Order: sequence, then C-alpha cells, then structure tokens
Amino acid sequence: MSTIDLQIPRQAATLRLLVEDRIRSAIAAGHFKPGQRLVERELCEQIGVGRTSVREALRQLEAEGLVVTVPHRGPEVSSISHDEARQLYELRALLEGFAGRNFAEHGSDAAIAELGRAVDSFATAAQGSDRAALVAAKTRFYAVLMQGAGNVFVTQSLTTLHNRITLLRVTSMTQGGRLADSIAEIRAIFDAIVARDPDRAEAACKQHIAMAARVALAVLAHQETTPA
Repeated sequence: MSTIDLQIPRQAATLRLLVEDRIRSAIAAGHFKPGQRLVERELCEQIGVGRTSVREALRQLEAEGLVVTVPHRGPEVSSISHDEARQLYELRALLEGFAGRNFAEHGSDAAIAELGRAVDSFATAAQGSDRAALVAAKTRFYAVLMQGAGNVFVTQSLTTLHNRITLLRVTSMTQGGRLADSIAEIRAIFDAIVARDPDRAEAACKQHIAMAARVALAVLAHQETTPA
C-alpha cells in the first residue's frame, strides 16, 4: 500500500479545515478504509496537531457521512451499502447531467479552458501510481465542472454526494481497465462542452456516472456476498 504524508503546516486560522482535508483525502485515497477505527491519539501523531483540531475535524466528517461514531468503539470510516451506493449514483447522474448541460450552454471560454487542463491533469495522474494524486485530479475535474455549470445549489448537492462517493472512488477507478475508460469518458464530456452541445454533454456525464456505478456496485455486491 502506498504511503501518505499527513503532516500539515501550522496555520491557526485554517488549521481545522486543513485537518479535515487531510483526513478526507486519506479516506478518498484508501489510506483509511471503510470500517477502520480513527483513533484520535494516532491521528494527532500522524497529522501533527492537537486533539481539539482532530476532534472538530472528525465531527465535520461525520456530518458529511464519511465518519460514523460507533458506541464503545468511537469514530470509524463509514461503510456504504450496495443499495445506498445505487441511490447515490442515480441522483448524481441526474445532477451531473444537469451540470454538463448548463456548462455547455452557459460556461465561459475561460472555464472551458480550465476544464481542459483538469482533464489533462487527470490523464497525467493516471499514468502514475499515486492514488492520492489520482483522486485529487479527479476531484479537481468535478470541481471545475460544477463551477462552470454556474448553479450554486447543484454544486452544494453534488459536493455532498461526492463526499459520500469518495468511499467508492478508488475502488471503481482501480478495477481492471476502468481508468482508461474513465479518461475517455471525461474527455467525451469535455469535447461536448467545447462543442457547446448541451444534449451530448448531459448524455456524456450520465454515461460516465453509469459506468462508474456499474463497476462500484459490482464490487460492493461481491463484498456483501463474500464471507469476512
């Protein structure tokens, strides 16, 4: 398993946000796995901050659904069931389809150029073995897509969904052949937006989510039917 550096510089005004981001990124990269306990003392040592900052960060991540507090065990990384994942992907497809359509219709040329750079960054990250960099590049692509769509409420809703999907993103992207397909799919989204074709952009976004869902749900179905 690849190592991940959780240390952060001390910046008092944003310390809690930085701690949240580091733990969130570690979960996304698979460093902390579903069901794994998150021991405050160990996190303090790994990140290099005090317990108050870690405790506040865990409280926020619990509100996002990434962490759950289990009686007599404490906080641990949330698990997601097959049915929960199916519902998340269904709603995400609708919202991202809308985002793609809006971007194609109303996105600025500067936003489209930024989306192109995000696509290229993801393709570059896919050539390496750093899972954290791969997830960060994909997250950036979605952030640019949402911003270019220009709807703050869609962005808020998708951010919540993406936080939950974080638990599955590495699983889906690292299945055999999926990474190459994912690159092709987001290039199709970009090409449709460049062409200012809202129907094609919406369809490309929905197709991308459908393919990711198929892979992730197959993995979850296998996990739920395989004895521990």
